[in-house]
Amino acid sequence: MSRTMSARDDRAAVDKALALLNAFGQDAITGVGVSELARRADLSKSTAFRLLGMLQRNGAVERAGNAYRLGKMIQNLGTSHETVAQGRMRDALTPYLADLYELTKQTVHLAVLHGADVIYLNKLYGHLQVRSPSRIGGFAPAHCTAVGKVLLAYDPDATEQLLHGELAAWTPSTITSPEVFRRELAEVRRTNLAFDREEILPGLNCIAAPVMGPKGKPVAALSISGPTGKFLPESQSNVLRNVCYAAGRAVAAVNAQRQHQLRLARGA
Repeated sequence: MSRTMSARDDRAAVDKALALLNAFGQDAITGVGVSELARRADLSKSTAFRLLGMLQRNGAVERAGNAYRLGKMIQNLGTSHETVAQGRMRDALTPYLADLYELTKQTVHLAVLHGADVIYLNKLYGHLQVRSPSRIGGFAPAHCTAVGKVLLAYDPDATEQLLHGELAAWTPSTITSPEVFRRELAEVRRTNLAFDREEILPGLNCIAAPVMGPKGKPVAALSISGPTGKFLPESQSNVLRNVCYAAGRAVAAVNAQRQHQLRLARGA
């Protein structure tokens, strides 16, 4: 086979692989089956399966049960690495995430807001396993996650910027009306609790609360999630509030210590 013919074949393979990656669409985090991906990319199932195997070996996709989702390599393209501030937040609050896990034995998350998305700084898996789009270092849309709602509720600028665009429907339960979403955030501010009731993934429920920092604004959010029918989010509200309150006090103590060290440095 000539080099020219080989190059043409390579380009054709790349085109097919890119079409396959593009076919994930809004299911990039939650996953899509091989047959559906093949249909969306206009490929035969055997070709799609072969290309997915190649992409999986290179970290571009990964298995999610019987489906595939985009891998860390693709998700990390164009995103910055964890910031120093996020690293400090993860280190400071992970012990409280561990406390939350010990008290509930459910899947728990630590997240911060990043524009219209949330970033999961840490995650501990619970005993009730359920398919979930969250991953450490990964992003998820803020409007259909409990951690995202609880952080947006105290960030009017981020909320308005989000509502200027489209609230994408990830599931039939996702809130897509700006008016309904504003009412939801008002309720979050009233109760200091937010819920995701199968809004990012069918079968998944979640409850979140803010870790409050200086000036009465959250610096992060903690959440508990589990499968619909087996996990009742409301039953975890008290323990979640207590852990978030303790975490907030720890953040305040760390902040006070840092301010004290800065004053001493200036005095020196």
